[in-house]
Amino acid sequence: MDKFKYETHLHTYEASACAKLSAKEQVRRYKDAGYAGIIVTDHFFNGNTNVPSRLPWEKRINLLAKGYENAKEEGDRIGLSVFFGWEAGFNGTEFLIYGLDKQWLLDHPDIMTWSVRQQYKKVKEAGGMVIHAHPFRERFYIKEIRLFPDDVDGVEVINIGNDNKTFDDRAEEYARKHNLLMSAGTDSHGIEIRHSGVIFDHKLKDINDFIDSMKANKQQLIRP
Repeated sequence: MDKFKYETHLHTYEASACAKLSAKEQVRRYKDAGYAGIIVTDHFFNGNTNVPSRLPWEKRINLLAKGYENAKEEGDRIGLSVFFGWEAGFNGTEFLIYGLDKQWLLDHPDIMTWSVRQQYKKVKEAGGMVIHAHPFRERFYIKEIRLFPDDVDGVEVINIGNDNKTFDDRAEEYARKHNLLMSAGTDSHGIEIRHSGVIFDHKLKDINDFIDSMKANKQQLIRP
């Protein structure tokens, strides 16, 4: 049976201040590594973004989406599926948002005022998915570990960017305790040499297929 690998957590230097590679470089890298697709999840404006806050909302959203759009163009050219998402931040606590598009963001300029709970309610109403990224990571910019089991669909239980198996083990224990979906990703900024993500037994049609397949627990986690 064929297996299809997908990266669920990836940054580009078009929109993420911490990224080291362009969107097109990331696409070629993952194609060479045998992946079927990637989800571009650049940092939103409440995270480590390089999109200037002084710009009008429409311009900011267009810049945020540039990494995805460049990746999609290159992916279409060389045969790698590219889907859109983003990573929202709340004082160091971060969430991966899937299933919504640039137009949805353009229509919600009040998003920066939302709480974690409001974010989940709005995303779910629109048919999207929220995954708590690296919930037990310890870094200088994370003031405290905060958990929101009622305001997420799942947990990133493997994150290569953690570089600490203990953080991942705690995340998996937490996900099992609260019966949350489990995801995995590299948190790629263009400098990692190890890969993670999820594997499906079919090629995903779109981001909604990803969400449906995750909800059905059809994913196999790529463990380092």
